[in-house]
Amino acid sequence: MEPNRGNDRNNPQKPNKPKGNYMTALMIALVLVLLFSWISNAIKSSQYNQTTYSDFVATRDAGQLAEVEIQSDRIIYMTKEEAAKSPSQQKACYTGLPSGSDTRAMAEELVKMGVTVNKLIVEDNSMIMMILSYVIMIGGLFLVMNLVTRRMGSEGMMGGFGKSKAKVFMEKQTGVTFKDVAGQDEAKESLQEIIDFLHNPQKYTAIGAKLPKGALLVGSPGTGKTLLAKAVAGEADVPFFYISGSDFVEMFVGMGASRVRDLFQQAAKVAPCIIFIDEIDAVGRSRDNRLGSNSEQEQTLNQLLSEIDGFDSSKGIVCLAATNRPEILDKALLRPGRFDRRIIVDRPNLQGRLDTLKVHTRKIRLAEDVDLRKIAQATAGAVGADLANLVNEAALRAVRNGRQAVNQEDLLVSFETVIAGTEKKNTVLTDMEKRLVAYHEVGHALVAALEKHSQPVSKITIVPHTSGALGYTMQMPEEEKFLSTAEELRTELRTLVGGRAAEQVVFGVQTTGAANDIQRATALARNMVTQYGMGSNLGLMTTASVQNQYLDGQAYMDCAQSTAAQVDQEVKEILDSAYADAKRILTENRSLLDEISEFLLVKETITGDELMAYVNADNQALPAPQDEPDTQEEPTAE
Repeated sequence: MEPNRGNDRNNPQKPNKPKGNYMTALMIALVLVLLFSWISNAIKSSQYNQTTYSDFVATRDAGQLAEVEIQSDRIIYMTKEEAAKSPSQQKACYTGLPSGSDTRAMAEELVKMGVTVNKLIVEDNSMIMMILSYVIMIGGLFLVMNLVTRRMGSEGMMGGFGKSKAKVFMEKQTGVTFKDVAGQDEAKESLQEIIDFLHNPQKYTAIGAKLPKGALLVGSPGTGKTLLAKAVAGEADVPFFYISGSDFVEMFVGMGASRVRDLFQQAAKVAPCIIFIDEIDAVGRSRDNRLGSNSEQEQTLNQLLSEIDGFDSSKGIVCLAATNRPEILDKALLRPGRFDRRIIVDRPNLQGRLDTLKVHTRKIRLAEDVDLRKIAQATAGAVGADLANLVNEAALRAVRNGRQAVNQEDLLVSFETVIAGTEKKNTVLTDMEKRLVAYHEVGHALVAALEKHSQPVSKITIVPHTSGALGYTMQMPEEEKFLSTAEELRTELRTLVGGRAAEQVVFGVQTTGAANDIQRATALARNMVTQYGMGSNLGLMTTASVQNQYLDGQAYMDCAQSTAAQVDQEVKEILDSAYADAKRILTENRSLLDEISEFLLVKETITGDELMAYVNADNQALPAPQDEPDTQEEPTAE
């Protein structure tokens, strides 16, 4: 390991820096002096009315001159008419002085005529004095600007606009290896080849193979794309250039392209190395934009494409990039020979979440009752950043409660805080509102407990939370699944509308507490019809397409208006059927619904085991096998 390697590479052009500062300071000083001179002359000229020398002579011969000032190149005079006005309204005139004029004789003649001569400038060295004053001004400004540019360094003033903002890290500075990245085994396996190439390039060049110049890391926010890139640099023990795509875009046209050139020039000097461009969609957006074009963005993209084509991959320069919007990238950026290898950094599965939790809890003091597997089961769909935040929140809670270690309750409460917020202890519900919330939540839980293919209920609470929920029902999957059948989705629909069904069966009312349930149920039913081909009328036809699958994943209708009307009708039929089934289940088990609700009103929070104790003790309860839980744990919150 070279101790000063990173510092030398950060300043590859240090010897030439003073000369650039001097030239920059001199240019700025000249520009400022000329600008000041122009502004000064413009201000002076605006104070007078410009006339001809003949007008001045005529005014003099008519005896209308009041005051005269004779300068080396002009005559400034005021007529008696203007002198009679108030000082704020007076405005003098000026005219040029003919060459060869005897200014002293002219002044004596004006004095004899009774004209006041304020100033007489007849020195022959006036031009020399003017030049000398300009030299002094330029010299002073040069010293000041040279000091400023030297302090600002390569990033200061005009000399730094085109410099790259890339940060250079060495292996000791990043401190990240593949041991610090969990849950992304497939992505690490794809990147392992790049590391091997950086270590042994001759092994590939001997057979004539060429490693891809660029690899694109694609995934949802928080999955660890930047962490993976740093880990590759740490494993390969090479310089790591990190820059964001937005750093290339400037208000000055051409500055982004200049920064791209500077970045690749720095990388060529320290090869082998890795260039990582985060959020490349900021600069690599498709140029086929119907709403208009961005000249600066297009020039920067063109320069990036030419630089990738220009460098020789055999020298050990690898360009990595990350984005969560691959669909908007320019096609030229993704063609073979550029970013032609796409590495998916997906949400971790159960084992991946467990490994990620182990990584984030390495420096956390854990109690003996902690079971990270249960936490991994509960956090289906979470990314690495979510799990890191969960562990940190649990550690903060343990400190607030005065404990020296994080226990299982801290982790579970932190998870519930993420999905429902913290408890609102000052919210007071009326007795009627409290009963409505209790029956609503038990309606969800009882339908789930009495149905097949449902996720087991782990907790029911009627304690208000800061997310706006007056209570919620939490379901916990026993194992992770990646496919859902139509019957499993219909069971989930019946569970979602079970709260509204309980309100209708017991109280005969409809409340606003079911708003979130209805929204989620409608979205699920619409996906069943438009994407999953589970409708009865439209069959296998897809009527919606997903855009930004790594961001919100929202589906947009892609069909005729008449077809969209059919979709709406079929979604309504699916929801009506689920609602009718939920009401039937709760009506047939009304006594069980009342018994569990009264118990919940007393305790405010009950566990899934307590719920199943009531269900199993009731002779009229339907069998509730739970051998095929769904993939995701999603609490029902109102």
